[in-house]
Amino acid sequence: MSCTFTFYAFQQLSMSYKYLSIAALQSAPQVILLAVTFKMEAKWSLVLTMALIMLVLVNGDESSVKPVVKTVKGQKVCQKGWECRKFSTHCCNETISDYFQTYQFENLFEKRNTPVAHAVGFWDYRSFITAAADYQPDGFGTTGGRQTGMKEVAAFLGHVGSKTSCGYGVATGGPLAWGLCYNKELSPDSSYCDEYYKLTYPCTPGAAYYGRGAIPIYWNYNYGKTGEALKVDLLNHPEYIEQNATLAFKAAIWRWMTPTKQHQPSAHDVFVGNWKPTKNDTLNKRLPGFGTTMNVLYGDSVCGQGDSDSMNNIISHYLYYLDLMGVGREEAGPHEVLSCGEQAAFNPSSSSSSSSS
Repeated sequence: MSCTFTFYAFQQLSMSYKYLSIAALQSAPQVILLAVTFKMEAKWSLVLTMALIMLVLVNGDESSVKPVVKTVKGQKVCQKGWECRKFSTHCCNETISDYFQTYQFENLFEKRNTPVAHAVGFWDYRSFITAAADYQPDGFGTTGGRQTGMKEVAAFLGHVGSKTSCGYGVATGGPLAWGLCYNKELSPDSSYCDEYYKLTYPCTPGAAYYGRGAIPIYWNYNYGKTGEALKVDLLNHPEYIEQNATLAFKAAIWRWMTPTKQHQPSAHDVFVGNWKPTKNDTLNKRLPGFGTTMNVLYGDSVCGQGDSDSMNNIISHYLYYLDLMGVGREEAGPHEVLSCGEQAAFNPSSSSSSSSS
């Protein structure tokens, strides 16, 4: 069987031919005629020619998949493809695969499958996009326009890259190229079983609740809460996180989208501007932006410690990913928005139940 694919582009493509793909063509502002010719040779010859005309006029908030639109209580809501299966206002915007594609994921995590990495073959783009699809109707990567979506994906993956990196100063490709090197803690010094939660999240005999995942989960109570949310028995089977990349990404995105406590914001909310600081927040130097996402996720294990290495490593990954995605680090905002070095923790360590340590 031989296949011939011919593309006729009636306007100049807006992106490099180096990364030419159907997904890329769908995201470019042009009208494309795709002619697909299949030639089959067997006892008889059958030539099947299919002409598929794709009118893809991407401009502003339009995307390659036309949304199904309806009005609910006077508000426009949309449903759009497999990434936005639920009707939502956010699904009227572009979805993540419209602006973040396989080659960009590969650029961000280019060293993850090198022989010295510790999770070779585990993490991939499809797992991320599949996991993200459950949260895009809620605004993950779909809040606001393309720029805001790209920045949020870079911010989320900046945390992921930092927390799963095995990069160091003189590592090949630089220390920021080694995200998704791990999917679990290799030499845990504890089983992370907190008996205080023995009635609500009792530890399973033989189970260990050490760090696993894209934003590593620690402790029995965090595995229990995450499992309840995802409808997966992680309390009895915490190992599921290190066995399934989609589940590992899904757990991390759930953490990004979910407040630690009632009346507190999620990392998503503080990043996209859904959260309005109270007077107390302002006094404690908690501002909307990337810096406060670290406060939500890690509390005083990272924040309120001045210009610390752990905080700067997360920021550096975010800025690096903004550059690689074509947004540019200049769009990240000033230092006070990026940093949490002077912030008081939402939940001081004595009362914190952060998913990461």
